[in-house]
Amino acid sequence: MIVLARSGRKRVLAFLLLIPALALPAAAQAGEPPGRYTIVPASTDGTGKVYLGREIAQVMSFHGALWLERPERIEEERPGRLLSALGLKPGMTVADIGAGTGYYSWRMARRVGARGTVYAVDLQPEMIKLLEGQMSQHGADNVKAVLGTPTDPGLPPASIDLALMVDVYHEFEYPYEMLAAIVRALKPGGRLVFVEFRGNDPSVPIRPLHTMTEAQVRKEAAVHALKWVKTARDLPWQNAVFFRKTSGN
Repeated sequence: MIVLARSGRKRVLAFLLLIPALALPAAAQAGEPPGRYTIVPASTDGTGKVYLGREIAQVMSFHGALWLERPERIEEERPGRLLSALGLKPGMTVADIGAGTGYYSWRMARRVGARGTVYAVDLQPEMIKLLEGQMSQHGADNVKAVLGTPTDPGLPPASIDLALMVDVYHEFEYPYEMLAAIVRALKPGGRLVFVEFRGNDPSVPIRPLHTMTEAQVRKEAAVHALKWVKTARDLPWQNAVFFRKTSGN
């Protein structure tokens, strides 16, 4: 999620995006089936770990959390438009995967209401603390912070009506394993939404490894029990790609 500086812009967002979170080099990771991931020399912003033809991006550290709460995000992402497209209803159980400071968590919490629940998942304990502070500030008592792992968000099985991932999937260290665990957490017929900055779009001021094309998202989702439903392309810089769980697994 690194924004490239544009000539004439008064703000510079790149300075805090990316202080990468520490991780073992990809080649040192154990327990991966041969051939699922390959290792290449790491490119700028990359980990050197490749999945289905895509180099996995470095993770944004909690040190960059202020960028997640930048005022410009309203204009750049139009969160209200995305939230409307999600079709959230009172009483739903939803998950914000890679929630960061909870920018979308408390907004979803208001839509699912007191009878609903939002699981806000992040992998960094420091980010969880920041998230909990934001939820307290917004009075989002129905948000439950969850500290996940690189392979599992830690959600109850078959419990989630909708899971949302905003500008985070491209950073998953173990995309296959994490996505499989998210699918297990979905109810039969539950929905999963990938929101990613549009790849190969010169109008999107984001570094390439922190973008994804719709085709790549669909390619990686197709490995799992997910059926493409629709793609919302009316956000300023992002695509929202919707899938539905196709089995009870």
